[in-house]
Order: sequence, then structure tokens, then C-alpha cells
Amino acid sequence: MMPKTASGPLDDIAFLARSEHRVTALDAVADRPRSRADLRAKTGASSSTIGRTLRAFEERSWIRKNKNRYEATELGVFVAAGMRELVGRFETERKLRDAWQWLPDEVGSFTIEMASDAVVTVAKADAPYCPVNRFASLLRETERFRFVGFDIALLEPCKDELRRRIVDGMHTEIIDPPNVAKYILSTYREHCSAPLESDNLAVRVHDELPPYGISLFDDRIAISCYNQDSGIVRVLIDTDSPEAREWAESTFEYYRREARPLGLELVAE
Repeated sequence: MMPKTASGPLDDIAFLARSEHRVTALDAVADRPRSRADLRAKTGASSSTIGRTLRAFEERSWIRKNKNRYEATELGVFVAAGMRELVGRFETERKLRDAWQWLPDEVGSFTIEMASDAVVTVAKADAPYCPVNRFASLLRETERFRFVGFDIALLEPCKDELRRRIVDGMHTEIIDPPNVAKYILSTYREHCSAPLESDNLAVRVHDELPPYGISLFDDRIAISCYNQDSGIVRVLIDTDSPEAREWAESTFEYYRREARPLGLELVAE
């Protein structure tokens, strides 16, 4: 029997989306058969509301009643899976909405799907160092750190943490533009000397690096983007997605193959 109130797919989407308990109820029944009491406890909806919802599901052939339990039909399972995917997409979009403007177009091979489970840290007017603080917390939890890109505003505030971790044994490889490497070495010569002498730090330079940073930690990777006018890090996106890890590893190796070891002339200047 076709539902009386629905005239097209958008009507069914709207029917589900208008109430969170409907999405939850259909998802629960798609997972396994449920009683009405189970669904009331799962959704927090009243008995009368659950009753109306179940009748609407039955009208659409999404569920059927088997004794005192409701079970999803193949149609119901199909709709529930599609709704989960749709909700997941919008959750990812909302997470990235404030950050997306800071991602340069060049990050073309980093897909939105890679950020579905990411932690997105955006600098706010009242908390401008949130991305840097998040980066520092990841740095403290890794035994190997690699970085490629252009992000003085990310690495410079963490110079003390970087120095300590490298001297303590964190294997580190950084690929910088020559002017950034020169700036860091000349400005923070004392900070750099011990890490370079420890053999735990390798610095390479590359003339054409992307206008963002890629950090590789033991268990996560991160993308950092900064405002080119102010130099402030605007967003840090970090994830343990295998697809994102593969992208980061591939990108790092691409630039590493073309990078050259830190020149002695930079160290001496």
C-alpha cells in the first residue's frame, strides 16, 4: 500500500528528517527486531508518537510486525542505510563548514570523505591558538614526526616542544622552503643546534612546496592551513583515516624525492 501523504522521494526524506526519533527508530529496527517498548526507550518518544511512527513505516512497507516485535523489510533496511549515509554526509559538512574556506584549492586529492571522522580545530577570535594547541598535543603523543609544507605559524610556537621531543629521541624529518629553513636556523640557532646534532632531526628543502602543511604522526595525519595575509594558522584537520594516511604518505614521499638535504651554507649563516 502506498503512503497517503507522500507524493515523491523528497516527501519521504522530509518525513524522516522532520523528527530525529523517526530516523533513530528506523535505524534501530533495521539493526534488529524491536518491541514498541524498546523503541520508546531508544528514542525517548511517547507511546502515541511511536505508534504513529510505526504506522507510517508500515504504510511505506519499511517494517512489518512479527508478533510483538517490529522488523525492517529489505526496503526499510535500504532506506535506513541511505539515511545514515545522508546524515553522515551532513555531519561531515557541518564539521568542515567553518574550515573549508581556509583549505586551498591545491588540496585537490584530499577528499571530503577522508575528513568524515576527523577532528577539525578552527581558530576563533577568542581562541586563536586552538589549532596550534591541538598540534602540540599530537606532537607529545608521537615517536616519529614528519612535516612538509609552509607553516611557520604552526611550528614556531611549538619550537620548545619540538626541541625537547627531538632531543629526547623523536625521529623527525622536516621539508621546508629554503627561506623558511633559513629563517628558523638564523632566528632560533640555539634551539636548532642540539636537535641537529642529535641525529634525530633531518631537514630537507624544496623550492615548490604547497601553501599548507602536512604533518605525519604515529597514528594520525594532519593538514594545517594559514591565512597568507596574517600568517595565523586558521585550521588544523587531523584524522586516523587509512585513506588520509595513504594520501599524506604519498604526498610526503613525492616532495621528499625532489627535496635536497639542508645545505651547509644555511647552517653556517
